Parts: sequence; structure tokens; C-alpha cells
Amino acid sequence: MINVTLKQIQSWIPCEIEDQFLNQEINGVTIDSRSISKNMLFIPFKGENVDGHRFVSKALQDGAGAAFYQKGTSIDENVSGPIIWVEDTLTALQQLAQAYLRHVNPKVIAVTGSNGKTTTKDMIESVLHTEFKVKKTQGNYNNEIGLPLTILELDDDTEISILEMGMSGFHEIEFLSNLAQPDIAVITNIGESHMQDLGSREGIAKAKSEITIGLKDNGTFIYDGDEPLLKPHVNEVENAKCISIGVATDNALVCSVDDRDTTGISFTINNKEHYDLPILGKHNMKNATIAIAVGHELGLTYNTIYQNLKNVSLTGMRMEQHTLENDITVINDAYNASPTSMRAAIDTLSTLTGRRILILGDVLELGENSKEMHIGVGNYLEEKHIDVLYTFGNEAKYIY
Repeated sequence: MINVTLKQIQSWIPCEIEDQFLNQEINGVTIDSRSISKNMLFIPFKGENVDGHRFVSKALQDGAGAAFYQKGTSIDENVSGPIIWVEDTLTALQQLAQAYLRHVNPKVIAVTGSNGKTTTKDMIESVLHTEFKVKKTQGNYNNEIGLPLTILELDDDTEISILEMGMSGFHEIEFLSNLAQPDIAVITNIGESHMQDLGSREGIAKAKSEITIGLKDNGTFIYDGDEPLLKPHVNEVENAKCISIGVATDNALVCSVDDRDTTGISFTINNKEHYDLPILGKHNMKNATIAIAVGHELGLTYNTIYQNLKNVSLTGMRMEQHTLENDITVINDAYNASPTSMRAAIDTLSTLTGRRILILGDVLELGENSKEMHIGVGNYLEEKHIDVLYTFGNEAKYIY
């Protein structure tokens, strides 16, 4: 994590610091005054209901090395210690993260998509971790606050930074991409998440494609080549290598299923490279192919990629299997949902043997198309081998 003096911070971002504190070191950053460790930098935000500046004094008393303080904010008379005066604490956090990223200078891999961001991020880390020092976004720290905090967690010797980028509207990923300036940008797929805010899948494709705006010259863009909505945006990418992945034969990396069972899926790339993935789901074959493409771009051998992918483990609630008594297997794929991810889960369940029981809840943020899309999931189910269906929620009832 970041470990620098206030003098270094003063040289990186617009701020004011009293001379007597310039040699003070900070070690790590937090926005939660309850999680202060010795010499951490505390960054308060002004919220609608709570002003984090109220906790600056307590943070310093609890061992914080310094704190940001937004100019124009009422000054707590009890505040005493290293204060970094800035125009806006959020902007200063973002500026500090960008400066620190340039200081560490890792290869940056940025990942977005409607579904599969975290799974693909986990797979990329697994492929690379034996050859590089890799740090990835933890949890879903993928917005204008979480991404800078992730960057500030990088160690000085980090070689690869994998940054997940999320959004709920236009220009959000553009901002994150410009901040991180990735060497490799990835779009996993285009689904229906945030349809309420973006209006259509075309709008979602446009917003996700903003990830290429900050892509370094001669960088690499890896994307779902089976998604026609991405093709117009691919044509706009300049000074970058574009790699399409998918099951269609016109992709640069064509993946095809060899075999699948309850232990995972086996597949082949371009009829040459064979891989074993210990995770259920044909859709995860495409996520893995993205990770393979990243490995290729960074010079890894087939054997290294094969072995590392064979031993991948994912963040919880993504095709997570639990074995119960009487040969019952529960598959928890409930971290998030969209009609696209539901169809992928249905496909996976329908390929398994035994009695197949499916439990589905509401998909939110679909806007005025919500009823129609839930009905669409139900129609998709009709031709699948599902024995029992349970639905929960006001919207999910339309699936049945």
C-alpha cells in the first residue's frame, strides 16, 4: 500500500500542508474513521446526511498520520495535527491515486462488462500470479471512490494491477479509464444491467466501450466478439490491438466446448490449445478465454496458462458449489443477476444430471422493460430440462 511522506503528496497533488508536517509518513488510506491504523491517511467526504470532517479529530487521535480537509468546511476546534488542505476531498483522492499509479508504474488491466467482471478478474489473476506480482480489485471496489482506493493499496513493487470498472451511467467508465490509463482493456459482454439508466442494450454497449478512451497508445483491447453491439465501438478504437474472443468462427480466439460435467468444463482455443476449467458454465469458458488472451499478450507459455487456469478459484457466489447429504449439490450463483446471467445459469443447470431445481428472484434496474424481460426468461426456460422452478419477488413472478 502507499507509504510516502506528506512532502511527496504535496508534490503530486494541489494541496496545502504546514511545513512542520512535511516529513510525516502515511501508510495506507481509509475513508472510514472506524478502521484507522497507525499513520493511515484519513479522507473524509461530505455526504447528504453526514459530514466526514466531523471525524477528523478522532481519526488523528486514533493514530492517523494525516487527514484531508476540504477548504470552506467548518473547522473543528479540536483538530490538531497534520492536515492536508484540498479544494475537494474526492477529487484529491482521485488525483493522489493517479499520481501513485504512475509512481508504481505497473501494467494496468481494466475489466468491465455487464456480467462476469469479477469472475474474469479472478481468472486473469490466476493466470498471471505465478509470473508477476499481481494486485486485483477486492470485492466490487469499482467506482469513482473504490477504484482510487484499490490503486492506493498497491505495493511499490506491484507489476500487474487488475482494476474492475463498474458504472450506472454514461461517462463513468470514461472517467475511470482516463484515471487508470490501462495497458489492456477488457469488455466481458453486454447484458441488461442498468437498462433503467441507459435506456437500451445499445446504450449499455456505448457506456462499457468508454473503457477504451483512456487506453494507452499501442495498448490491447480484448472483447466479446459474439456481441454485435460492440462492433461499431471497436471500429472507433485507434492505436491499439483489438482481440475478439467467442464461439463464432470469425473471432481471433475461437473457443469450443470439448466436455463438461459437475467438476467443470474442458474446451479448446482455435482447435489447438486445450484447457480444463474447474468451474461450471459455458459462459465461463468465454471468461477464461479472455484470461488466456491476457496471458498471451504478456508472454506466458501455454503450460503456465493451462496449469494456472486449472487451479483457479473464484470470489464467492459465482457458480459456487456446495455438496449436501443424499448427493444433493447446491450451486450458488446469486451474487448479482440479469436476464443474460440467468439464461447462462439455466443453460448450466440443464446440462447436469439428476433432478434439476431452479430458484430465481427479481432482476432489478430493468426499467420499463422489466416485465417483458422476466417473461423472456420464462420463455427461455420452456425448452430447457428443468424439473422444478421456484420464483420469489414481484418481478420474478412473470418468469413463471
